[in-house]
This record gives sequence, C-alpha cells and structure tokens, in this order.
Amino acid sequence: MSIASYPATRLRRTRAHAWSRRMHRETVMTSADLIWPLFVTDGTGVEEPVASLPGVSRWSVDGIAARAKEAVDLGIPCVALFPNTQHDKRSEDGAEAFNPDNLMCRAIRAVRDACGSDIGILTDVALDPYTSHGQDGLLDDHGYVVNDDTVAVLVDQAVNQAEAGADIIAPSDMMDGRVRAIRMALEMGGHHNVQIMAYSAKYASTFYGPFRDAVGSGGLLKGDKKSYQMDPANGDEAMREIALDIAEGADSVMVKPGLSYLDVIWRAKEAFHVPVFAYQVSGEYALIEAGAAAGVADREALLMEKLLAFKRAGCSGVLTYHAPLAARILNG
Repeated sequence: MSIASYPATRLRRTRAHAWSRRMHRETVMTSADLIWPLFVTDGTGVEEPVASLPGVSRWSVDGIAARAKEAVDLGIPCVALFPNTQHDKRSEDGAEAFNPDNLMCRAIRAVRDACGSDIGILTDVALDPYTSHGQDGLLDDHGYVVNDDTVAVLVDQAVNQAEAGADIIAPSDMMDGRVRAIRMALEMGGHHNVQIMAYSAKYASTFYGPFRDAVGSGGLLKGDKKSYQMDPANGDEAMREIALDIAEGADSVMVKPGLSYLDVIWRAKEAFHVPVFAYQVSGEYALIEAGAAAGVADREALLMEKLLAFKRAGCSGVLTYHAPLAARILNG
C-alpha cells in the first residue's frame, strides 16, 4: 500500500466535520445486526430481575411475547430464548428438554402467535437448563459428559423446538458431530428451512457466570465444562471446529464469548466467508454496566464501541442483552 506523504495527505481532513466522519465511516451497524437473548421463567405476569445482570430479567411466557413485539418495533430481527427450568423438572438425563410443552416450546409458540413471521426465533440446544447437575450433556459413572449419547438426546431436543416453531436451532453444547445429526433430523422431519447457527467456537470462559444464574444452572454445576468447551489458549482448534460445523450443515457459526476472541472472529470470516456471529456474553454485559455505574465512561459510548468492534472484526451480527438499548441508539 502506498500513500502520499504529508502535507499532500492529511488524514485529519476527513475527520474535521461530523458529516464527513459519517460519510467515510468504514463499519456501519444497524438494529438489524442485533439478536436479543431473553430468559423465560414459569408463571404468568412474572418479571424476575437477575441480580448479577443489572437491567435484565426473566420473563414469563406472556412477558416474552411482549418483549418480542418490542423487538419488532425496534427493528431487531431475532430473539434468542433461554429457559429457567423449575428445579422439580430437572433430572439427570434432562428429559424436560424434549417435552413439547416445556417452557421453551411455550415461549416459541407465544412469540409466533404475537408476532407472526415478523421476527426470527433462535433456540438454544444444550441440556444444562434441564439437568440436575448443570452439565450440557449426559454423564457416565465417572461424571464425564459422554458425546454420542448426548448427541442423540440433543437431536430430540432440536426437533422438539423446530416443531414448536423455532426458526434457528443453535446448539451450544460443543459435542462432536451434533450439527450433522441435527441437520439430518431436521431434513427428515420436513424442517428444510430451519437454520442451524452452531456455537462452533465456544470457549470455557469465566464470563458465563451471570448467564448461569439467569437459567438457574450456576448453583447446580458439578465440576467444570473444560472437557467439551474450548481452551481459551487455542485459535487453530477453533478453525477446525468451525470447518467441521460448516461441513456438517451449519448455516452460520458463532464465537462465544465475543470480545476476548475478536481474533478468532476475524480468522473465521477470512477463512470461511460464512456468516459469523458473536455472543456478547453475560459477563461482558455486566462489566459494561459496572463500568458505567463506576463512572468509567458513558454507558452508551462503552456499549457502541464494543459492538462496533464485533462488526469491524467481521461479524454479521451480535447477540447482546443490550440489544434494545443499542437499537434505540442506532435508530436515532
């Protein structure tokens, strides 16, 4: 790359006025780049604030439908649903995951009834919201999360959600081979247009704590998830995971968490040229809120700078609990 020397080139020229900065802006973000994660709880007319996620609540199914209508009004194209399953419905095998009348399925139907086809519904596939031990899969006698038996159950869970009306199945469990198995089951079940957004590079991160509080699995978790979630030190391995999921039928891939893994997002976009999404996870959200409360910087400025970083790195979109705030900012 060649560039004329100063003063023929003054890079500040195009920064001198707001209109010029807008005109030369390389990365553009709109409300259509946002996915809003929502937590579902039991009951009617219920809103339960999540203590570790200031400003985020669990909502009963009727409240989830109202949030989905809000998303439509804000131009947010998709909501992501996560259930807080009651303790008496959790079990070692997570069987509530494929109950056609579980919290997730009821929320899917409520959103569809409220919004029709005006919004996409993304659903999480993993067993941790349904197991009594808080792991994403089935355990053997030694407490190890077994792969193939778990995949078989995840397939049942995915089909259950598709039949309830989910538009995007998002397996977050990190079992080997689950994308292919889910894709085959969706095809065989006639769900040809149901997408798969694979959590392809999901790291064993310390930033997930508030999310586990929100879905009620944090206090239940026995051990850790390092035998299936990725080592934060590994980038090449993420490329292998992403390549496998694309080959198995993923329509898009996700990197989770987002901000600590911008290099992985960039590498994935450059290598595979498929839609790459980032999850601005609960710990990242909480740090923005804590920083704003401590006077580190303006809350909106902190948020938008981070969201632009995801887009600049190559993301097609971002899952963020700040979606409604970001949409209002972007809509002006």
